[in-house]
Amino acid sequence: MTTREEALAYGLSFDNVYEEKPFHDPNWQLVRVRGSKKAFLWIYERNGFINLNVKVAPEWRDFWRSAYDSVTAGYHLNKEHWNTIILDGTIPEKEIRRMIAESYDLVTDSPTKRIYEAVKQIPKGHVATYGQIAAMAGEPKMARAVGNALHKNPDPEHIPCFRVVNAKGELAGAFAFGGEQVQARLLEEDGVEVVDGKVDLDKYGMQTII
Repeated sequence: MTTREEALAYGLSFDNVYEEKPFHDPNWQLVRVRGSKKAFLWIYERNGFINLNVKVAPEWRDFWRSAYDSVTAGYHLNKEHWNTIILDGTIPEKEIRRMIAESYDLVTDSPTKRIYEAVKQIPKGHVATYGQIAAMAGEPKMARAVGNALHKNPDPEHIPCFRVVNAKGELAGAFAFGGEQVQARLLEEDGVEVVDGKVDLDKYGMQTII
């Protein structure tokens, strides 16, 4: 990957993104995430080469800079959180793609996204508490946020929020799943016994936080 066109095409291959030229300067192209409008890829020419600015996690920032001379501190951006990739042909394309993908993941990360990913880890035939899901999402004190996120579940088929119960093993209110007894029915179809609106956490609770 050495050209503007290649970098832009890869940036636009991610979900829910768009190109913008915000500076009234054709040299600068940004790829942003719809909704948040956050940029994860900056494309511009400097000193005869196409450069890319990408967001980077602190634990990887110095690794990339030391691994390749053509990865430097972010140009015109916060140098603690951004790197610049100089497309001079010295960096393997797979590594460039990896750095762009990592930038996208960082910019699109959110507590709600982490909650949904945590819920996906609950095995069939088991349940987890709101507190467990909060801890798995990296925010142990946001159990209430877990409830709010699950009530707005955008993909119930793949995010099994019916497997989440409160700290006593009690099921959510009827409104959460579109009707009374819906969560109980889904759990029983999953192999989890429900008695008087409760699940035995000793028997069905996911004991290990993954």
